[in-house]
Amino acid sequence: MTLSTLRVAIVGAGPAGIYAGNLLAQAVKAHESIGAVEIDLFESLPAPYGLIRYGVAPDHPRIKGIVTSLHEMLDALPEAGAARRTIRFIGNVEVGRDIALAELRERYHAVILATGALRDATLDIPGVDLPGSYGAADFVAWYDGHPDVPRTWPLEASSVAVIGNGNVALDVARVLAKHAVDLRTTEVPDNVLAGLESSAVTDVHVFGRRGPADIKFTPIELRELGDVRDVDIVLDDADFEGVDPAAAANNQLKIMLRTLNSWRDRPSTGASRRLHLHFWHAPVEITGAERVEGIRFARTAPDASGAPVPTGEVREYDVQAVYRAIGYYGTRVAGAGFDERRGVVPNEEGRVLGESGVYETGLYATGWIKRGPVGLIGHTKSDALETVGHLVADAQAGVLADPVVDADVLDLLDERETAYTTWDGWLALDAHERALGESHEHVRERVKVVARDEQVEISRPGVLTR
Repeated sequence: MTLSTLRVAIVGAGPAGIYAGNLLAQAVKAHESIGAVEIDLFESLPAPYGLIRYGVAPDHPRIKGIVTSLHEMLDALPEAGAARRTIRFIGNVEVGRDIALAELRERYHAVILATGALRDATLDIPGVDLPGSYGAADFVAWYDGHPDVPRTWPLEASSVAVIGNGNVALDVARVLAKHAVDLRTTEVPDNVLAGLESSAVTDVHVFGRRGPADIKFTPIELRELGDVRDVDIVLDDADFEGVDPAAAANNQLKIMLRTLNSWRDRPSTGASRRLHLHFWHAPVEITGAERVEGIRFARTAPDASGAPVPTGEVREYDVQAVYRAIGYYGTRVAGAGFDERRGVVPNEEGRVLGESGVYETGLYATGWIKRGPVGLIGHTKSDALETVGHLVADAQAGVLADPVVDADVLDLLDERETAYTTWDGWLALDAHERALGESHEHVRERVKVVARDEQVEISRPGVLTR
């Protein structure tokens, strides 16, 4: 059986969604049983790229270079004779608010959920809800200019704790410790730059409950800490007892342990800010009467299996703010099942499962909403390949139901006066932000437009006032 045109909706235009769309387009070309594919990529924000635009620190231009390859995937011109692009970007549309998942499933052979994980994982200790206790995801969203968070951030604390031993913890710590003047050439929004310039921070403490041999950083992230101007890195020799870089499990860890050891021998420079890296610390309580005044940890040590267990020693630190960077939690999609414990859509290799454990025909998942918030951006591509493989196999087997609504989904959005954005609109916004960067006193690659309405107005002039 030959399917003339496979119509697929992807919910989420971050790396997971874009990789899935690109791989699906390539897969369809390789199968004669499917004539063509039309993919609509829905995004709740006016601009594409998700985690790359709103989850990566602004002083990471190398990682943001991934945008170039994602851009190429979406910017491909329609093939000769085609009525539209293979992948169509539809931004500023939230599934569950502007259009229901059920309405998408009526209009497409298949829907792929690629919504990622936007919220912080919970830390269940006393005092976690005190003013001055923050989720890292919220802070990252602020310094990356996410349109749906406040424009200001309280930076009155002089001593700050960051809980976590992954790359997000390092990003948060580096941005807090770094002088704002050293971020002026990045794409950091002007309101964020102004906030960081008024920061009172002098000491940033990063805590991990495991030892140096169990860090979840990447070598480049760790090395960057050593290059931050006017910041001394402080380590406790006691944390490194019995740690042998030569016995590291892999080359990456070996490099990082050598980096940490090199910092132990660095003399203090008398820098105006200090970044303290602590290991074998498990948080037990955030202390304070009306707001954060300190944090208490149980000192840990490895048991026979290597797991960290309390030693009985308790350590306390005077801090005025705590940032929790212990992981992310998946974002529920209205109309789809959700595993509350794992924060994912229940699925088997990307095929979404219903309440009874059977496949929801035509519904798939990829990225962090599929496997949980683990792995680097590069892992997303292989993850999408698995999901797309099953979707194409289902299409070839004829198990996907034909759409029952043939009208273009944009007609429905127009009828509802939804101010959706398009790929051409993103190109206009992108050009506008780059022009702002070129005209800035401190020349930048771009200056981000933060406000949602302003992004939409630049992308589709007049759509908000029609």
